[in-house]
Amino acid sequence: MAVDMAALVADLAAESADLDRVLAELPDAAWATPTPSPGWSVADQVVHLAHFDETATTAAVDPDRFRAEADALTAHGDDFTEVVTQANRGRTPADLLAWLRGARAEYLQVFGGLDPSTPLPWYGPPMSAASSVTARLMETWAHGQDVVDAVGATREPTARLRNIAHLGVATRGWSHRVRGEELPAEPVRVELTAPDGEVWTWGPADAVDRVTGPALDFCLLVTQRRHRADLALHATGPVADHWLDVAQAFAGPPGPGRTPA
Repeated sequence: MAVDMAALVADLAAESADLDRVLAELPDAAWATPTPSPGWSVADQVVHLAHFDETATTAAVDPDRFRAEADALTAHGDDFTEVVTQANRGRTPADLLAWLRGARAEYLQVFGGLDPSTPLPWYGPPMSAASSVTARLMETWAHGQDVVDAVGATREPTARLRNIAHLGVATRGWSHRVRGEELPAEPVRVELTAPDGEVWTWGPADAVDRVTGPALDFCLLVTQRRHRADLALHATGPVADHWLDVAQAFAGPPGPGRTPA
């Protein structure tokens, strides 16, 4: 997909507003509700988003400071995100919501003024500014899914899912490498049905290996918010089939995924 930075930032702003709507309606007690992410409450999900919004902004405005702080944090090992979570437990819901709103507003302002190809450091390989916004959108939607699942809220799937689906396709190689596997040479065709019925496609039309199904289900899979067995995705060919078993659109070590419903 060609990158339209203004549209991408607008999509992130809209996704942020959708999550804000859910959070703003919650009574304080609901922030302690356990979410499907083991050991994480609603409040913990918000901490994760707010903290990494701040660090992503730092990566854009002060890369050297980001690298120093990232080195200090990742020195804790693969569980460095848990270090952030633990350090912010005890903050009030009002404080956390204000933190998320402020961190996200600053992020949107900074990234709205960047060229999409601007290279930025991150935890692992560097990424472009456009990739950072797409990753923040994916994180907002995925952690938002944990929140709505926990509190029984609802939200409608939108065309913004295309950004997450695109990231899910683009990280196919990463999904293998993070597990010590070589990326198979065979291409995979992906055909996903959007919420409005349009079909989004990636990969060669004549590829033997294929993935088809609802875009929502694909996004739930690549963000590891649902087990594959609970989704209406169909894989044709062994390469596509194995990819759906290991798909991971986020950075970090291999995720454990979710158990079947």
